[in-house]
Amino acid sequence: MELFIILSILVIAIGTSLFFYYKKKPLIKNNSNKLYTEALNMLVRGDSQNAIRLLRDVVKQDTNHLDAYLQLGDILREEGNSQNAIKIHQSLTVRPGLDDKLQIQIHQSLAKDYLSLNEISLAKKEAEMILNIDKKEFWATEFLLDLAEKSHDWAQAAHLIKTLDSNNSDITRLARFKVYEGMGKFENDDRKGAEQCFNKAIEIAPNFGLPHLYLGNLFSENRNLVKALEHWEQYALLDLKNGSSIYSKIESALFDLGRFSEVEKFYQRALKNNPRNLDALAKIANVLEEKGERQKALDLVEDALSQHEDSIKLRLMKLKLSIQYSSPPQLSQQIDKMIDIMTSQTE
Repeated sequence: MELFIILSILVIAIGTSLFFYYKKKPLIKNNSNKLYTEALNMLVRGDSQNAIRLLRDVVKQDTNHLDAYLQLGDILREEGNSQNAIKIHQSLTVRPGLDDKLQIQIHQSLAKDYLSLNEISLAKKEAEMILNIDKKEFWATEFLLDLAEKSHDWAQAAHLIKTLDSNNSDITRLARFKVYEGMGKFENDDRKGAEQCFNKAIEIAPNFGLPHLYLGNLFSENRNLVKALEHWEQYALLDLKNGSSIYSKIESALFDLGRFSEVEKFYQRALKNNPRNLDALAKIANVLEEKGERQKALDLVEDALSQHEDSIKLRLMKLKLSIQYSSPPQLSQQIDKMIDIMTSQTE
């Protein structure tokens, strides 16, 4: 009888304890979620120190609040404490029953942690682990692409970008990596392999200028100026931003080939291709002056100035064309105008 009474008391005690434990657990969870929300609000307001304090309270109350652990580690990394961030994020990898989404988030945070410490190989490994979970995961592919570009691993970069959904930007990027791959082959004296890469880049993105630049350089080194000129001109016309950097090579090639009359024609094509190309316009003015057609050159510059009156380049060209034929006060007036423009641009 005594044994029965003792067992009954134990059952009641255990039952009561379990009742209060499970009743208390939702309250703890609700409180930790409230603290987590407050911590996120602190982050939005830029108060990282209070956010860290609140997140630490969250994980003390609820050790299963994995989002709080992730966020805490990320903040510590941003605050310059990457070693502790790694410890926190690493501790999450051994948790049982993690779904794919959470595993990806953990490895993403670890990749950023290692990158912040310049531990490139470890950062790369974490991103690769994400692709083992989901081979189409966009962030991991972009992350590995960035690492490949920084380390000049152009073949790897070209391979990775093929896994991304194709659009015009990616096509150009793939072509760029093919160019870089070709540059690597060129540096290793694999001229044929380099040429194949450059041609492949043109095939991938016909309107991308960069492969034409390096094909031109390759043909120039092989003393094939005709082919070099063909590709340099394509580069100059396709790359509106940097095309003018090749003008001197084009002029030299035309002169070496005895095709003097084509210099002006090329710059006319460049100007027609891009009416705002002031470099080409200045070159045409130079050619006209050398041919003795100074007034025609001056008229060309004056007409351009009516549309680009703040262009220092055009005003210098006008000064150059006027210097032998204008009075000192007129030249002084031109210089004063340039000073005014430059002063207003720096203010």
